[in-house]
Amino acid sequence: MIRLSIVIATYNRAENLIRTLESLLRQSLPASEWEAVVVNNNSSDDTEERFREFAAAHSAFNLRIVQETKQGLSHARNAGIAASRGEYIAIIDDDEEVNESFGRAYIDFFDRHPDVAACGGKITPLYEYEVPKWLSSYAERPIAGTLNLGEKTVPFTGEKYPGGGNMGVRRSVLEKYGAFNPELGRTGKQLLAGEEKDLFRRLAAAGEKIYYLPEAEILHIIPQQKLTPAYFDRLTKMVGVSERVRTRNISRKAYWKRLGAELVKWGGTGVLATGYLLNGHPTKGWYLFKMRWNITLGLLGLVRNRS
Repeated sequence: MIRLSIVIATYNRAENLIRTLESLLRQSLPASEWEAVVVNNNSSDDTEERFREFAAAHSAFNLRIVQETKQGLSHARNAGIAASRGEYIAIIDDDEEVNESFGRAYIDFFDRHPDVAACGGKITPLYEYEVPKWLSSYAERPIAGTLNLGEKTVPFTGEKYPGGGNMGVRRSVLEKYGAFNPELGRTGKQLLAGEEKDLFRRLAAAGEKIYYLPEAEILHIIPQQKLTPAYFDRLTKMVGVSERVRTRNISRKAYWKRLGAELVKWGGTGVLATGYLLNGHPTKGWYLFKMRWNITLGLLGLVRNRS
């Protein structure tokens, strides 16, 4: 019986997708208990052909592909959820490798804690190219989506939520509260985000429990093109745009509260940048200022959505 559905949206990354699927086959979870639902979101490469070849070569596993013609990560994830069969749903991206205990960790945790609505695991970046000198652990977060709250299972608190590339939710919870907002999330090469934060904020506002699950870990493969200053500028501007869209969809008060939080973050940025300067890493400090500036521009509506 399918207990866990692993949903993977994909767009023009056939090579990475196969690498992700290969890691799923190495799980300790028996093949009869999980399925992978790949959502092809209008890929123009050989994604379809590569997937079907892979699935045919590994017919003992429940591997399926569905199509979603509405462009966008949220549309694709929602389509994958609708096509899935498991009582629990894990959502990952097409540029990751899961650890051996990934699926088993999600199933066991949900089984043991019926009062928990959702959880998310550790996200560790995997760099296969030289890391630029300006990349600090803070600048790394928007690029790699890093998440590490330690080795203990703990509840997410405050403004911390599961990362978009490694999250698990009960099907019944999505049926009750809805899934991803199509106004948020990446669309083609547009770097809009915030769809997972929007979902988890809705769950938290309703009093639902959300936990960090370190046993379910993914390695996020970071390509060289994501380590360029130009990409960093585009990405961080769209972080601000995403936050503007997300909070304004909640209420005017939520948006102004987020602007207030941005002022506080500016103060923190100044402290961190000064620390990097005093420790002989001025470039890392400068890029923290660039990140904060770009996010602020997006928040204030001074960046077009297709920046």
